Amino acid sequence: MAGKPTTTPGGRRPGRSRNRGGAIATTFDVDALLGDTRTQIIVCCGSGGVGKTTTSAALALRAAESGRRVCVLTIDPARRLAQSMGLTELDNTPRPVEGIDTSAGGSLDAMMLDMKRTFDEVVESHASPEKARQVLENPFYIALSSSFAGTQEYMAMEKLSQLHAESVKGSVEGTRRYDLIVVDTPPSRSALDFLDAPERLSSLLDGRFIKLLLAPAKGPARLFSAGFGVVTSALNKILGARVLSDVQTFVAAFDTLFGGFRQRAEETYALLQDRGNAFVVIAAPEPDAMREAAYFTERLAAEDMPLAGLVVNRVHEVTAPEAGGANLTGSDAESAARRLRRSDAEHAEATAELLDVHAARARVAAREDALRRQFASSHPGVDSVAVPALPTDVHDLDGLRRVGELLARR
Repeated sequence: MAGKPTTTPGGRRPGRSRNRGGAIATTFDVDALLGDTRTQIIVCCGSGGVGKTTTSAALALRAAESGRRVCVLTIDPARRLAQSMGLTELDNTPRPVEGIDTSAGGSLDAMMLDMKRTFDEVVESHASPEKARQVLENPFYIALSSSFAGTQEYMAMEKLSQLHAESVKGSVEGTRRYDLIVVDTPPSRSALDFLDAPERLSSLLDGRFIKLLLAPAKGPARLFSAGFGVVTSALNKILGARVLSDVQTFVAAFDTLFGGFRQRAEETYALLQDRGNAFVVIAAPEPDAMREAAYFTERLAAEDMPLAGLVVNRVHEVTAPEAGGANLTGSDAESAARRLRRSDAEHAEATAELLDVHAARARVAAREDALRRQFASSHPGVDSVAVPALPTDVHDLDGLRRVGELLARR
């Protein structure tokens, strides 16, 4: 990525390792990122099913046990984050995670975005009690705040803005609650839709339909002309008189809030571009997931967002068995298995089956290695770390600690 610094956000030079193809691969220094007190926000993004939620939780736990005061916010509606941290549920309020090592002075809270509750909080805090009541009770608002396309991403930006503002205020007052916020985004490419929130909101506000709906409330008497009446009549037929009335009432009551929404969204967007914050792309060593990782990487570069590195989860590592002092490759193992089956040696079949298993794993590892080298070749400025596949699912703090150790290995 153009303009990428030669040091990690933590100020340490990244480690280097040589892959099989001979190219230099730059290792993502996770501990340097987590230990840098200038890093205030880490956003984890990636396609579905690649271990993104687990990685977010593992990063948050490792940072907390190293002395950071951390809040991990999940936007993904799945409940796996709560389960892995031993919590019965997550909601819009940060809840402390019990059982972590606080000897270094850190702490860990976890929460899950409640889209509608966040929307309600914004309305209540930025409107008079009477106007807030009008908005919150409006049927169109209830539908918009619960299921309107893009609302979740915008509310994620609002919640992140709230958490960061509280942290900044606490820093000034000496009562800072968090010094690091880890954000776990939704799966698939919609994970980056919150980057478009300010533009979407501006488009909504500046749209002709909204201006038309506001015209009766804002304009002079001449706007109530026969021409406008014709338009209103047509809308009544399409939407129904009650629906149109609800929309007009909502827009009129909500109009004074829009400017604040847009300003905060743009401020949060600028905050995410700050070099002290970081995006981490999560992938699996599979063609579709690596293509998504490439998309995220290129989109972040286009938006001038700081990319810390790539995490490739569930990588298969093969330690070749030895035969006569020489390591066996996958093809060597296949040949040895065939020879054993043709022989009369004792336990030949059992040994041949083990060699077949090794050969199969070696082929998988070779395909994964090729995908990773292909990505590194196309994105030479992106640091990366590979996390080996674990024998069991991660469902508790010990499992998250193990993932954190693997993320930070050098």
